[in-house]
Amino acid sequence: MKKTFDVVGVGLNATDTLLLVPHFPAYGGKAPFVREILSPGGQVASAMVTCVKLGLRTKYIGSVGDDERGRILMQTLEGSGIDISHVQLRRDCPNQSAYIVIDQTTGERTILWQRPDCLRIVPEQITPDQIHCARLLHIDGHDTTAVEHAARIAKTGGIPVTVDVDTIYHGFDRVLPYVDYLIASTNFPTEWTSQRDPFLALELIQKEYGMKVASMTLGPYGAMALAEGQFHYSPAFVVNCQDTTGAGDVFHGAFGYAVIKGYSIDDALDFSNAMAALNCKALGAQGGIQSLDAARNLIATGERRANPDFSSQRARL
Repeated sequence: MKKTFDVVGVGLNATDTLLLVPHFPAYGGKAPFVREILSPGGQVASAMVTCVKLGLRTKYIGSVGDDERGRILMQTLEGSGIDISHVQLRRDCPNQSAYIVIDQTTGERTILWQRPDCLRIVPEQITPDQIHCARLLHIDGHDTTAVEHAARIAKTGGIPVTVDVDTIYHGFDRVLPYVDYLIASTNFPTEWTSQRDPFLALELIQKEYGMKVASMTLGPYGAMALAEGQFHYSPAFVVNCQDTTGAGDVFHGAFGYAVIKGYSIDDALDFSNAMAALNCKALGAQGGIQSLDAARNLIATGERRANPDFSSQRARL
């Protein structure tokens, strides 16, 4: 089948309300906020915006409510140049929303979110032609039956699958056999395996499910990956952080770009870290997504923050 798109994403979107506070209040406390901003976001949607800004032909499949937040999200996706022809619209259903409190002193955020059940993605509406038209499929873990369905279709078409997973979802063990590139959050590997050592946890996951790369993001310390029998560690870039919202989503979009372009695993991690760091310099999940040249410049000249525990183990196998 002709590859009309470089990447197709199946998964979450959201419309965020950002609340900037001088510092996060103590439990039970009270604090004024400085600004309130309505901003598009969501794991897969933000990754797809990253892909299209990097020049990839991009398609998004997900579900969107018909309220004002849903309209804002759809306008953002369409305006960015992403194909939304197979977005599943939900009548009389509010879109997924999040309230994100951002501490101005650090840029760190706390998220409160809600996704109504009426937004559940219907797997039967995802057909092979919607997936086989792409060179790469990117998914998250939330609607497990839908992403499992999409990933199985990709596998039958020889299309690589990347996954962004940040928590344990019921039935996600049925998704992992179809994944080629696992890019998990910091806590997922240890929680999934009950193995406290993250290196051993990634080894166990890769051994059980056979994915090509088992990796995890490390927040302010970068990312590491297990590939071809060796651990690879990429320290984070130091930037003037305004907001960490969406950093992981941008990392995943950049990683998908790196896979499509045939980057080595070390270059893929460095590039994804750079794109994530640049996004932290602005407000919102998609507010600081930068160009390929900006990422390359940061890689060439930027200061980095390494975690010695990961650096010393990089060639452990």
